[in-house]
Amino acid sequence: MRTLWFGLIFLLPPFLKPWVLRRFCNARIGKHVSIGWFTSIAAREIELGDYAAVRAVTLIRLDGAFRLGQQSEVSNFCLIYGASDLEIGDQCYIGPQSLLNCDEPVRMGYYSALGPRSMVFTHGSFLPFTQGYWVKLAGVTIGSHVWCAAGVFLHPGVEIGDECFVNSRAVVTQSIPAGSVVEGNPARVVQPMEAVRRKMSPRRVDAALQQILRDFAKVTLEREMGITAIERSANRLLFRYNNRRDAVEIVPSVGDAGDRPPHWEESAAVYLVNRAEWNGAAAEWFDVPNLHSFGAGDPVHGALGAFMQRYYGMRFARRAHS
Repeated sequence: MRTLWFGLIFLLPPFLKPWVLRRFCNARIGKHVSIGWFTSIAAREIELGDYAAVRAVTLIRLDGAFRLGQQSEVSNFCLIYGASDLEIGDQCYIGPQSLLNCDEPVRMGYYSALGPRSMVFTHGSFLPFTQGYWVKLAGVTIGSHVWCAAGVFLHPGVEIGDECFVNSRAVVTQSIPAGSVVEGNPARVVQPMEAVRRKMSPRRVDAALQQILRDFAKVTLEREMGITAIERSANRLLFRYNNRRDAVEIVPSVGDAGDRPPHWEESAAVYLVNRAEWNGAAAEWFDVPNLHSFGAGDPVHGALGAFMQRYYGMRFARRAHS
């Protein structure tokens, strides 16, 4: 029966999958959950948090529990299987074509990620144990704020502490202390995270947002959306999209972006706000210090949020206006 349900969910259109899992598999499904085409999920317990996503052509089949936190994502073409649990915290990401063996528990903390084509194994055996060959059966734990780049391989029993970066193609055979940068085969600590992480003052964040604005204009507006007539300044982009005048503006840590030109005064706007207290009445804005997003589905707001997540690692938690 379980195999039958697994195959049925695989074939269902995406809009039906959450309802079927909730209704017939006793799954706990949050708001705005997305499950892609030719994707199926089977587990003893299923829990998908608000805005969680499992993308197309991904197979998840566990004898234990599968828990995917709020706004976390399992990307395309992933294979996840095993006799135990997979627990993924909020704001996490599993890159495309990753393989996770969960014969022992695999756990991931808050705001952590596995890059494309990463592998996690919780057992290792092929040659006969009774003839003297080694076997290892142990879970894998990934802490919070951990980024494992593309092609990382995690061996059974590995624990990665909080605030770590594991460089591409690293083979992790031993546990990693918190606050480490590691690389190589076998992976070794090359420096502390604090040595490569910049100290960000409010003015440095202002400058970073200006860079993001420039790159958003070049990559998303021009290349992807075909918008070439863009009026640029350090803290503002002005353009027309779908016959509507639009603006993307930075609210810097001190002062403001300045007045818009007269013919752009009535533009719809999306704001990048870099201050703790802001009393603007905008419907569409990003709270940069707290990584919160406030919006009602505006396409420019959505495009900017997706751009910042993809290129700058900024995953904004959705919040409702108070």
